[in-house]
Amino acid sequence: MLVLTNLRRARRWSRAELARRARMAAADVGKIEAERLVPYPSQLKKLARALGLPSTDALRLVAAVESDAAYPQEEGGAGTATAAAITPGASGERNVS
Repeated sequence: MLVLTNLRRARRWSRAELARRARMAAADVGKIEAERLVPYPSQLKKLARALGLPSTDALRLVAAVESDAAYPQEEGGAGTATAAAITPGASGERNVS
């Protein structure tokens, strides 16, 4: 998931740091980023919360993954259409409880 990788890198976090903040296994974060694991909506919500995304962006992330899983792309892989829609903007380092 290129969008997830870009959001993580914009914060200068390692996969382990994102995993810690999301309370997930670092291996799962790596597999999701590498598109070897299609995440459950609950996992995406944890990641979005850890990244400080507003709930609307979290829902878009879930919808994008579900859409990509239903209609795989030949070129570019899953998540490429969402990279422009969900960007590391004003939400930055905001903590969401």
